[in-house]
Amino acid sequence: MKNLKIALSLLILVSITSCDDFLSEKPDNRTEIDTPEKISELLVESYPQMSYFDIAETMSDNVFDSGMPQTLIKNEQSYNWEIQTETTDIDTQAFYWDACYKAIAHANKALEAIEDLGSPATLNPQKGEALMARAYSHYMLVSLWSKRYNPATAASDLGVPYVTKPETELVTKYKRNTVAEVFDFIQKDIEEGLKLVTNDYKQPKFHFNVNASKAFASRFYLVKGDWDRVIELSNDLGSKPEGKLRDFPSYDLLSAVDQRLAYADSNAETNLLIVSANSIVSRSYYSNRFYLSGARYPEIFGSGVSPYNKPWYYNFYSSNSSITVFMPKFYEYFKYSNVTAGIGDPYVAEVLLSNDEFFLNRIEAHVMKGEIALANDELDYFLSTRTVGYVASDKLTEAKIVAKYPVIPDEYTPFYTMTPVQTSYVKAIAEARRRDFVHEGMRWFDVKRFNIVVNHETTNKPTNILVKDDNRRALQIPLHASNTGVELNPR
Repeated sequence: MKNLKIALSLLILVSITSCDDFLSEKPDNRTEIDTPEKISELLVESYPQMSYFDIAETMSDNVFDSGMPQTLIKNEQSYNWEIQTETTDIDTQAFYWDACYKAIAHANKALEAIEDLGSPATLNPQKGEALMARAYSHYMLVSLWSKRYNPATAASDLGVPYVTKPETELVTKYKRNTVAEVFDFIQKDIEEGLKLVTNDYKQPKFHFNVNASKAFASRFYLVKGDWDRVIELSNDLGSKPEGKLRDFPSYDLLSAVDQRLAYADSNAETNLLIVSANSIVSRSYYSNRFYLSGARYPEIFGSGVSPYNKPWYYNFYSSNSSITVFMPKFYEYFKYSNVTAGIGDPYVAEVLLSNDEFFLNRIEAHVMKGEIALANDELDYFLSTRTVGYVASDKLTEAKIVAKYPVIPDEYTPFYTMTPVQTSYVKAIAEARRRDFVHEGMRWFDVKRFNIVVNHETTNKPTNILVKDDNRRALQIPLHASNTGVELNPR
């Protein structure tokens, strides 16, 4: 592999000081991270502080041309699987790339500080969190900017640089690791981190606590096809996680504003990892032309797509006469830096990991293990908590799943083989994931993983088709990174 240059934004930031202050000082004047308290403070910044939700969601088949006369350039570019040319706006590819590498820098600085202190056992929780955080950001980078994981090609597919040491320069030479190398590094960090993480936090939902770590690991191993590991990680959930999944029926009693607050509430049992992201994703429903349109959302959320043929407990609203519709998930907090001038930054609490995803991962692993009866019971339980008027006689059967989710040749093509029955169940699970995580970008990762064809229609233009193995499934390297020597993805 040839060496590459990467502009990793703020890679040498050390949390306690601002970037501007740090860069204006001599290296020997930088803040020393030499106490457990400082390390813990540093780790607060080891999570991406930007959002990928709008980027990934807009590329998926959840999004349609609503027909609104206006839209944002970045929204249209994502819809057409193009590189976003905006580099000074939040909720863009470039900003999320930088946010991930900034988070990695903080995790690496924390790990270095722990090593400098002699790696005492008392710092194992901080070490575990740093390893999990480093693995998570690299996982998100490789999932967005590389081809899907396929063990047959991973050793030659371009991944992303896996950074394991703090940086001392703004521009550093790296090699771009292969997908296989990145996945190996992620797995190493995950397995070591899982042994060390704890729940000993004042606000555990904002850290890689034990269950959040297991949920992330289950996502990783599901992509790798390690079904046994996914099941092992999720054993504490069991096959009927009562009280641990999102309580959608309770949202019927809340206003739309209160539903926004409830969705990312740290007291909600299902929410395992929450981040406060600098984002305007809460405004997308009226600013994005390419969104979940009122004319098309029944295709995903109508009672006709339910295996029970009953309505769902998902509430939708609109501010433009149903041109676009939204599920209230995001509450924006605007932090003013100058109240008089109306200047500040918007923040949204985003759920990065949840028991809902964790349980669906478990069900899918049971399907792929051939444990259809068990998977059927678990999927029935999950869907029953989302179905209005569910009764015991509605219970899923293999016949119902096969009828509702028929096998279409060459539709779902992961790197591994599936029987027809497995394919029907995997489709059912993917559709459940699609509904639960609408607006959150999760559907895009299933589109990549299963190599699903996506048709994006635009008024008065030919349909833009994302075919199987289309190079556009890997985001193009951000302009500011490629301008400093990072190899572009093929197009």
